[in-house]
Amino acid sequence: MGDGVRESEAPVDDERWLVVRGRRWRRQDPSLPEDVTRRLLSHLGRGRSGVRALRAAGEDPAPARRRVDLAKHGLGERGEPWWDQDEQERRERWKTALRDLDALDDTGTGDREDDPDDPD
Repeated sequence: MGDGVRESEAPVDDERWLVVRGRRWRRQDPSLPEDVTRRLLSHLGRGRSGVRALRAAGEDPAPARRRVDLAKHGLGERGEPWWDQDEQERRERWKTALRDLDALDDTGTGDREDDPDDPD
């Protein structure tokens, strides 16, 4: 590992992966600050709720899926593995995700939890 991480400090598989019913899922980046984790998980939950609501309404869930995808990237569960990123890359990953997620709130896109009868 030429990135300055000693072998004994490198994440082990238990820190990288969660196995549920035989399927391996990437764990979130353990170096995320608590407030960042809380915000990203909030966006993730709202996105998942939006997917369910849009499906139930017979609408395309793609906008809400975008929120889920951005949150999972910010958490380090998707994209380049967090253990392959240096500290600056990791910080940039979650800052970019939060900026993009917050922009979804500003534009009113990304999920639909408002009144479905309201045309706006």
